[in-house]
Amino acid sequence: MKISVAGIAVKDGKFFVARRAEGGSMSEKWEFPGGKVEDGESCVEALARELMEEFGVKVSVEEQLAETEFENNGQVRQLKAFRINFLSYDFRLSEHTDWRWASCGEVEAMNFTPSDLKLLDGIRRCLQEVN
Repeated sequence: MKISVAGIAVKDGKFFVARRAEGGSMSEKWEFPGGKVEDGESCVEALARELMEEFGVKVSVEEQLAETEFENNGQVRQLKAFRINFLSYDFRLSEHTDWRWASCGEVEAMNFTPSDLKLLDGIRRCLQEVN
């Protein structure tokens, strides 16, 4: 099964989210940023690479917070969410048009990718256990 990863950064009780650029199946939807794990790559390596490609910043990838499965173009994929910490906030957007910090309630009300919404309960539970 193919694996995708999502980065969960938390600041002042809010999550870092980004809106995808126009075009493609998830056009202009909000998401927890991340991407596909390439062959021979670990989830941690893939997430660090994706965030560098999409935002031009380095991150530290911490513990896994949640996982789920979703279907995309007839293929079932596994989606794993990891806590991340940005090593800088000097974002250069390449695949997104906007970013912001959003609470759980705001995420639920946003035009969010369905696969990422499936992670929200697991992320919320893990963060409550940590705090």
